[in-house]
Amino acid sequence: MAEISYDDFEKVEIRVGTIVEAEEFPQARKPAYKLKIDFGAEIGVRRSSAQITVHYTPDGLIGRQVLAVVNFPPRQIGPFRSEVLTLGFADDAGAIVLAGVERPVPNGQRMI
Repeated sequence: MAEISYDDFEKVEIRVGTIVEAEEFPQARKPAYKLKIDFGAEIGVRRSSAQITVHYTPDGLIGRQVLAVVNFPPRQIGPFRSEVLTLGFADDAGAIVLAGVERPVPNGQRMI
């Protein structure tokens, strides 16, 4: 694993946001949802495609706080423009488990 400097780490904007909308993404090559995540007044609502269909349902995602990288350039995924990278970890079977916070924090807070 390559080491990075603290200055490198500071360039990555990892913020917390609340999922306000989640729906199926049938056009995706792998099963995924289209998410709208509220990152507060400074950043606003951003869109993300997330391959999290094994452990989550669209209705169960609403109101959940998640972590995302908000300063990557947008990425076109089929007909959908993903604006942030929602973060998670693979379980033993390779299905993604979302990264989040232990307790509620204000939307838009930066990971420090």
